[in-house]
Amino acid sequence: MCDTCGCNITPGNEHLVRGDGKHAHTADGRASVEVLAGLLAENDHQAAHNREFLDHHGVLALNLMSSPGAGKTSLLERTIDALSARVGIAVIEGDLETENDARRIRAKGVQAVQIATGSACHLDAHMVGDALHRLDLHGIDLLFIENVGNLVCPASFDLGQHRNVTLLSVPEGDDKPAKYPVMFRAADLVLCTKSDLLEVLPEFDPERAERQLRELASRVPFATVSVRGAGHIEPWLSWLEEELAAQRARLAHGRTMRPGDHPGGTARHAHAAMPGHHHHGHAHHELDHAPAVDHGHPHTHSGHGRE
Repeated sequence: MCDTCGCNITPGNEHLVRGDGKHAHTADGRASVEVLAGLLAENDHQAAHNREFLDHHGVLALNLMSSPGAGKTSLLERTIDALSARVGIAVIEGDLETENDARRIRAKGVQAVQIATGSACHLDAHMVGDALHRLDLHGIDLLFIENVGNLVCPASFDLGQHRNVTLLSVPEGDDKPAKYPVMFRAADLVLCTKSDLLEVLPEFDPERAERQLRELASRVPFATVSVRGAGHIEPWLSWLEEELAAQRARLAHGRTMRPGDHPGGTARHAHAAMPGHHHHGHAHHELDHAPAVDHGHPHTHSGHGRE
């Protein structure tokens, strides 16, 4: 994560560092690592509340991350076409400006809240928390959070989601897992998108891309998909079905899940603190008790999903 470009201060958390905000002044009166640590702690605290809120409503939340133009919104449109008749879907869209992507999702008959991040190159838990309260989650099974197009900063911020999905598009080149290891280590699923372009971009080798992913000690599923023409997204749809079933099973036992908390993944955090435990505490309780964290479930497979 970038410590110097200012991306840690977002429209969602700036109230903490402006004026009389909680982290506006450090012990020595200057902005410092103390401010960064405080903002990250506040983010994780809000993320824990978001996850609890989602669990309370029986919603599985997925954070979609990629570089700009990798096809996140197009994939969501095809996913809505395939699943919305039997799965309740809502979307949170993150972009620096415009409501373009949210309008595309709403045209499919699905709730969508657009977050304009301004100069911030990622979403944070405070932004997502505000957006959650602008959605009607009754009857919603699946929430997609489409993060800002960026292969760096989004990977470092917990939003309260249950799973991370990273997209790698064919036009980007197959070396991105090696170049952006933090992003790909954070993934619970990697989708190689725009595979219909493999015929005209033979220099992209899906096997080489997956090999670089495995060299990061990640065993998460890797699948190639395409949304154009008669393209195929079946591996993605199958993974979603498994994750929805796993979420229902967890909730039935009062458990929850954080990204990377399964045998095939590489967890981003050294701890697995849940709301009400350790330093996070409890914010705006929605449940009578904090659900336990699930470190794995039988529905997450670690093999290949390639067509």
